[in-house]
Amino acid sequence: MALGRRERAQSRDSKSSRGAPLCERLQGGEETLPVLWDLTATMNEVKESLRSIEQKYKLFQQQQFTFIAALEHCRENAHDKIRPISSIEQVQSYMEHYCNNSTDRRILLMFMDICSELNKLCQHFEALHSGTPVTNSLLEKCKTLVSQSNDLSILRAKYPHDVVNHLSCDEARNHYGGVVSLIPIVLDLMKEWIAHSEKLPRKVLQHVSEILGNLETPAPAATSPAQTTVTQKWLGKHKYRQLAKESLKSSSKNKASLKPPWRPPGGKL
Repeated sequence: MALGRRERAQSRDSKSSRGAPLCERLQGGEETLPVLWDLTATMNEVKESLRSIEQKYKLFQQQQFTFIAALEHCRENAHDKIRPISSIEQVQSYMEHYCNNSTDRRILLMFMDICSELNKLCQHFEALHSGTPVTNSLLEKCKTLVSQSNDLSILRAKYPHDVVNHLSCDEARNHYGGVVSLIPIVLDLMKEWIAHSEKLPRKVLQHVSEILGNLETPAPAATSPAQTTVTQKWLGKHKYRQLAKESLKSSSKNKASLKPPWRPPGGKL
């Protein structure tokens, strides 16, 4: 009974350790590594996640005028007509405190959701491999751009993106050029990150997966004396059969070597 209770306790401990965040399991702290939202990440899954975000952004881009109108309404309600839209945090504040209709709230929430998914994808990227100077630089740019308080007022998406050109006038470009440029710029950086990462050796990409595999492998259970005896008997039989096969092969080779040399019928060597 005591042995059964001990095994159940060990099973619960191993399950709880596997469920803990990777940062706690590797370093024992929450700040050393990013929390992974998918421990079985692969490059294909990352690309699929990025494609999904791109599809959402296409729908959002088709409603850019609705987005600008919603920001304009919020700025009027907040009596904040001078400052440009300079951060994701500012958009969230407008949505929570100065948004008065469902249409404006829906489009602002759509923008916030895309930004949140981009932020999670940055964590996913960071978990795939340790990175190179090029990929690390791209990833740092992405993380900075999607942070809540980053100043995005000076951002301007360039060709082939035309989101800035769709703004109506100089005043609109000065106030909304950064916020409409944020998502396409981040998407381009992420595509570039994937392009560079796919050129890395497979060993580098599998580094974190191997660490996770080692962590997920449970410790071997203690074997009882009876199990050990049965295993030894089986190994002994297997070894005996192997030796018997090898001896038969060697004896057949010896017989072949003892045969007299072939001589033609009626002839001499």
